[in-house]
Parts: sequence; C-alpha cells; structure tokens
Amino acid sequence: MIDIAWSQFTPVSALAGGILVGLAAASFLLLNGRIAGISGILGGLLSPTRNDMLWRMAFLGGLIGTPIVWKLFGELPPIEVDAGFPAIIIAGLLVGVGTRYGSGCTSGHGVCGLSRLSPRSLVATLSFMATGFITVYVIRHLIGA
Repeated sequence: MIDIAWSQFTPVSALAGGILVGLAAASFLLLNGRIAGISGILGGLLSPTRNDMLWRMAFLGGLIGTPIVWKLFGELPPIEVDAGFPAIIIAGLLVGVGTRYGSGCTSGHGVCGLSRLSPRSLVATLSFMATGFITVYVIRHLIGA
C-alpha cells in the first residue's frame, strides 16, 4: 500500500512537476524528433543500431542519476511497497508485455501521445487507467487482499 503524506502535498509543486515533465517531453520531441517513451528508449538499447546508443544511455542515465543528485541536496521521500518479490516480478512482466502489445508505455502514450492529440494514445491511456482501476478494485474489494 502506498502511504501519501497529504500534509506535504502542495498544488504548486505538483503543477511545477507537471510543467517540467511537459517541457522535457516537448523539448525532446522538438530537438530530437523522437517521443520520450521509456519503453521505446529502453527497447532500443536491447536492439541497438549505430549512432543510437549514446542518447538512449544518456536519457536512462538521467532517470537513474536524478535520485542520486536529489540525495546530495535533501532526503529522498520514503518508498514502501506492500508486495512480495513474486508479485513485483509478475507485475513487471505484465507491464512489459502490455507495453509491447500497446505499442508504448504510459509515458509515451499518456504524456507524449495525448499532447499530440493521438487517438491511439487516447485509447491506450484509457485502457491503462481502466485496467489499473479495475485491478485495484478487484484486489482490494472483491478478493480482500
């Protein structure tokens, strides 16, 4: 279960974060002509092509390195995952399969695709969200876990 510290939530920080994500995605598209979808970027590393590795590694390095930089200036928010390793592994595999079938992930469709008014991304994002809502409802209310 995720515990949200509502007393620490501020609309300003949420808005600033959303603006930064939007600016980063738009800048990436404008400067590189590519969608900032994590599954596609990572997938490109698994089947590399010439002159394509450096920017992919830099992008993923930024994702991994950001918490390290954050730690230099302040405390990282606590992370609590109320699931065992088998559940996490199964969930990760299902997400991986879903991104292949959906031709992208939540960042590619939800952030970049919706901002480009892509009908395919709208359907994909609605599917991601509906599946998440249904899964939580079934697990918490019908199964009672």
